[in-house]
Amino acid sequence: MLICGSLFVCASYTEKRRDRRLAISRARKEELVAQYSEILQHASGFVVTEYRGLTVAHLNDLRNKLGETGASYVVTKNTLFNLALRENDWVVPEEMLLGPVATAFADGNMPGMAKTLLDFKKDHEETFVIKGGVMLGNVLSPSEIEAISKLPSLDELRSQLAGLIAQPATGLVSVLNAATSDIVNVLHAYVQENSDGEAA
Repeated sequence: MLICGSLFVCASYTEKRRDRRLAISRARKEELVAQYSEILQHASGFVVTEYRGLTVAHLNDLRNKLGETGASYVVTKNTLFNLALRENDWVVPEEMLLGPVATAFADGNMPGMAKTLLDFKKDHEETFVIKGGVMLGNVLSPSEIEAISKLPSLDELRSQLAGLIAQPATGLVSVLNAATSDIVNVLHAYVQENSDGEAA
């Protein structure tokens, strides 16, 4: 029970408490925007999901599985996430940022993250919704997220690219080696012939 010596003192005390709550609220908002901004600066893309009905255990399980792909999973405040996206020059998928959402952020392995989300959805059809996402400045639909999940991972793409580069390079090296060998053989024969001539 609040006891005040006068109406003025009571009003002043109440106002200070309100201002303190507002100050904490503003500080927390700034903290969250900074947190989202830091994640976005290292993200290669993200997927927005609706987790209504999932338990804390389910969310932790999904976080752990996403962590294996290098991704993170964060319950995001729509207004503050919207602000962080704008501050970091990301496309804002406004239609997705409605209701209780959590966002999965890829750190270079968007296909792996998308596949993990889709696998999780198969076991939680009634409570987990993939709303869409953003990658390379493009807003992605759920069907496009599914298509991305079927792509090779970044490491696999690098390996395939290295293979493509290595094949012609191997051929080129073989040609150069053969040419060098021929030159060496010709020079060796020339030296040998001249040495024999001088000896005679």
